[in-house]
Amino acid sequence: MKAVVCPKYGPPEVLRLVEVEKPVPSENEVLIKVHAATVTPADIAFRKGDPFISRSFTGLLKPKFTPGDELAGEVEDVGKGVKVFKKGDRVFGSSGTTFGAHAEYICLPEDAALGIMPANVDYGEAVAVCYAGLTALPFLRNKASIKREQKVLINGASGSVGTLAVQLARYYGAEVTGVCSTANLELVRSLGAERVIDYTKEDFAKTGRTYDIIFDVVAKSSFPRCKNALRPDGIYLTTFPSPGIMVQSIWTSKFGRKKAMFEATGLRPAREKSKDLLFLKELTEAGKLKPVIDRCYPLEQIAEAHIYVEEGHKKGNVIITF
Repeated sequence: MKAVVCPKYGPPEVLRLVEVEKPVPSENEVLIKVHAATVTPADIAFRKGDPFISRSFTGLLKPKFTPGDELAGEVEDVGKGVKVFKKGDRVFGSSGTTFGAHAEYICLPEDAALGIMPANVDYGEAVAVCYAGLTALPFLRNKASIKREQKVLINGASGSVGTLAVQLARYYGAEVTGVCSTANLELVRSLGAERVIDYTKEDFAKTGRTYDIIFDVVAKSSFPRCKNALRPDGIYLTTFPSPGIMVQSIWTSKFGRKKAMFEATGLRPAREKSKDLLFLKELTEAGKLKPVIDRCYPLEQIAEAHIYVEEGHKKGNVIITF
C-alpha cells in the first residue's frame, strides 16, 4: 500500500510517498481503508519538529512516523475479538499520537477514538467534522463551560476549527462574533455569526466591546492583549501551547477573575473523544453542523497540501483524498 513517511524534520519537501506492507489487524483491531484525512497546523508542527516538545511523540532527532491523525474510511476487516465494528462500516475518528492516517490503510484498536460517521456527509466532510469538532468542542464546552446568551468571539472564524467553533457556539445559544479576513466575511455570517469583524480593518481587542469568551483559534493574539476585551469573569482560550499561555493559565487559575486557558485536545483519552464523535455525528445528521472544505488534494500531493496549510490563508479544512 502507499503511505507518506517523514524521514527527517524540515520543509514540506521532506515528505515521501512510499510502498509499505499493508497492515493486518490483531485480535482487537479494525483494518480501515482510508478514504479521507486532514492536513492541519498540527501536522505542520510535527513535520517541522517545532515546537521542540512535539518531538516527544515523533522522535527527538529523527522522526519515525507516518503523519496524519484524523481519518474517515471503511472498515475492511476486523480482528476476532472486535464486537463494536463490522466489515463495511463507514467510520471516522482519530489515531491520536500513533499517527498513520496518511496511508491507504490503517489498523486501530476497537477502543480507539473511532465512531460511525454521519450518514448525511461524504468521507471528506466527515473527517472535517472530526478534526474541527474534537478541537473546538472541548475548548468551548469543557474549558469555558459555554452558556446560553453569552457573548463569544471566535478569532480565526473562517478556518478549519473556527468554522465549526462558530456553529457550536450558536448551538449552545451564544451570541457569536467572528473575526476573519475580508474575503470570508459572508462565509462566517452564513455559519451563524451575528457580527463579523474584518481583522484587516479593525482590531477586535480595541473596539470597546467585551466578551464572556474569546476563543483564539489561530493563536494570533494573546491574553494580555485581549484582557480589556473580556468581561469581569471572561475566559481567553488559545490553541497554541506557548510558554506564555502556560504561565498565564496557572497564574489566572489562582488570581484574578479573568482566566487564560489552554487544552491539549489531542491528548484526551480515546473514550472521551469517542463520546464526542457520537455527539458530533448527531449534530451533523440533525443539520446543526455544516463542515467547510477549502481544498482537496490526492495523497500524491501531500507536500502541496502542507505548503497551502502553512501559508495560513485557508478557509475551512484541507482534505487528503484516496
